[in-house]
Amino acid sequence: MKAEQIASGASVAESPDPRADAWADMRLMRSLVIGIFILMTAAALYFARAFFMPVMLAFLLALTLTPIVRFLRKRGIPEVVSATLLVLLSIFIFAAAGYLLSGPIIDLINNSYSIGQQLTERLAPFKRPLERMMDLAHQLEALTETSQEPGVQRVAVAPSGILSTAAGNILEAGTSITIVFVLSLFLLASGTLFYEKIVQSFTSMTQKKRALRVVYDVEREISHYLLTVSLINAGLGTVIGLGLWGLGMPNPLVWGVAAALLNFLPYVGALMTVLLVAVIALISFDTIAYALLAPAFVILCDIVEGQFVTPMVVGRRLEINAVAIFIAIAFWSWLWGFVGALMAVPLLVVIKVLCDHFESLSPVGNFLAAQQSMAIEEEPAENNHKS
Repeated sequence: MKAEQIASGASVAESPDPRADAWADMRLMRSLVIGIFILMTAAALYFARAFFMPVMLAFLLALTLTPIVRFLRKRGIPEVVSATLLVLLSIFIFAAAGYLLSGPIIDLINNSYSIGQQLTERLAPFKRPLERMMDLAHQLEALTETSQEPGVQRVAVAPSGILSTAAGNILEAGTSITIVFVLSLFLLASGTLFYEKIVQSFTSMTQKKRALRVVYDVEREISHYLLTVSLINAGLGTVIGLGLWGLGMPNPLVWGVAAALLNFLPYVGALMTVLLVAVIALISFDTIAYALLAPAFVILCDIVEGQFVTPMVVGRRLEINAVAIFIAIAFWSWLWGFVGALMAVPLLVVIKVLCDHFESLSPVGNFLAAQQSMAIEEEPAENNHKS
């Protein structure tokens, strides 16, 4: 009898729990649905980038200018008037910058070959250790070319439709820029229309109040961050442009604007600015020692901005960890190119602020946040357990 009870107990213990299997299947299905949704979203953003990219740019521009519109509304200026003036001012700044920078940038592109030759001559004493490797690469390339069959001919296909492609790209860029500014104008001039629509979608008064509080908090934090960072980057570009002008660098306006734009890419943008300034300085100045002053000045400005100015003005709450920043820059640059890379960190901040306001998304917000000083105890050694 006891043996039968033991056997029956063992069989009950070994029998799987149907509820546990059901929960496991539900979790698996939920993970699959989330994965499929993420893949479909990425595919939609990639193939419909001509639509999504200007729309996101418009939302970011509207969030950046929202604090100014709110400030002017408290002084008695309607949203329509202030939004129109701000958008017109943005168009004027964009057009003026494009006009002033077009000449120097075209000259740099046309002189790129001579710039490369001058840079090679200046760095000739440093490249001797690499000459053997370059000779070996040329020998391998020649060996590959001679190893082809004698009867096989190479066919070079000339690019066709260059003018039509260029005209299409210009038309697409003009359409996107128009969408950005027009949509930004409507977003800024609409005032609290979107907030009213969001509140009306809830039934109970408690839900309405909570939704309104969350929307206002998110909008205030994001707009404050975007406006503050834009002003900081503009100040950084101004300081770098004036400093390079004082050092005698050619086209200091170009490098100031480049520093301001590239500073929206943390770490990567500063490195790109330093490399560009270093290349032009090496071919512009007589001595290498004096040429190194220009990139050194840029590095000093980036250190002061990144370690003191931005943390003091923006605060530590909206800091993003470096791993998430690099992943976001890589993803958005693959998705939308250079414009996507510029929007990567602002979009990451938007996602973090949204995650911080919803408890179910708090793990994602915690992952995106910068590392905080936290004491983590190591697991005790195996010997301690045994003892």
